[in-house]
Amino acid sequence: MAGQPASRARKVLAGVGIALVALVVVAAVAVFALFGHELKTLTSIEKVDDYPLYTMTYDGDYGIDEFLEQGGASNDGELIQFVVNRIMKGLPITIELPDLACSTFNATTAEGDAIFGRNFDLEYSPGMLVRCDPDDGYASVSMVNLGFLGYGEDKMPDDLVSSLTALAAPYAPLDGVNEAGLAVGVLLIDTEPTNQETDKVDITTTTAIRMMLDRCATVDEAVAMLGEYDMHSSANSCYHFQIADASGDSVIVEYIGDEMSVLEPGDETTQGALSGEEGVTYQAATNFLLTPGDYDFGGGQDRYEVLMGTLDAADGVLSEDEAMDLLQSVSREVQIRDDGSVFQTQWSVVYNLDELTASIIMGGKYDEPAYEVSLG
Repeated sequence: MAGQPASRARKVLAGVGIALVALVVVAAVAVFALFGHELKTLTSIEKVDDYPLYTMTYDGDYGIDEFLEQGGASNDGELIQFVVNRIMKGLPITIELPDLACSTFNATTAEGDAIFGRNFDLEYSPGMLVRCDPDDGYASVSMVNLGFLGYGEDKMPDDLVSSLTALAAPYAPLDGVNEAGLAVGVLLIDTEPTNQETDKVDITTTTAIRMMLDRCATVDEAVAMLGEYDMHSSANSCYHFQIADASGDSVIVEYIGDEMSVLEPGDETTQGALSGEEGVTYQAATNFLLTPGDYDFGGGQDRYEVLMGTLDAADGVLSEDEAMDLLQSVSREVQIRDDGSVFQTQWSVVYNLDELTASIIMGGKYDEPAYEVSLG
């Protein structure tokens, strides 16, 4: 009889154990139900270049429709608050765009493919190539500076905990291409920040890029979409966009006196380049305004002249290798600033808008093979 209490105790312990296991299973199911898409996104992160460059595939809905329905954002703080509440589940983050000096251009290959080149110039910037595939939009790849999300030499998204902030990456693209063949890049202008104030829904610089990649197949659609919203510059700065598509069309969109200015090839102020001639389809942009008039704010005129001079000499026809060589020719060499920070070209990308590919060079390593990615 002495064994009966022990037997009952074992049964009670077994029951408790089963109950605990059941609770753990239920909790795990609940966590996965709540964070399943986020966990799948975070486990997709891979380091593909030591500079570094990471890749991430975003799984699920990052809430762009909800963002617009609640009124969008008229400043970085409102965007951050939405991302914290909707995506980060309350985890605080920062998103900011400091001063950046960049270059973009479009061209055509001898085979007829539209291509888009982009240099991103800044202080040390770990990069992330983000894949998005929204249910009601176009799949895309876009480049994100992880430094804007709080990453740096002392913190990288190398484990589950440290990678949590990367969930905000869809809201911080700086250039990219979608499956319809639309490409876009943003460049800083050193003048008054854009702050349109009408009764339209508010968007900021990076959310505009996200929306163009998600929703627009052509340059015309992108320009029309931008006109439907009030633009508010990120980081209290001013920016302009170069947008191109697979048909070979290109525009540069600027904001002057809070009014949108759309420049097609040949419309822009040029430094004696041939782009003013009728029939030219290529454009370039750096960090000064191109709208004709007394608006020559900013810098990068020397890089612009190199870009347009090379495009003019080639009648806008370049191979992808030649496009990367052109990006190298206007890349920024390492500069040590007074505060000790290192400024240089962080990445160079050549997008093929017909083949839907991207070739990426990180940290000015032009003598090494590019990282190649395809949307196919």
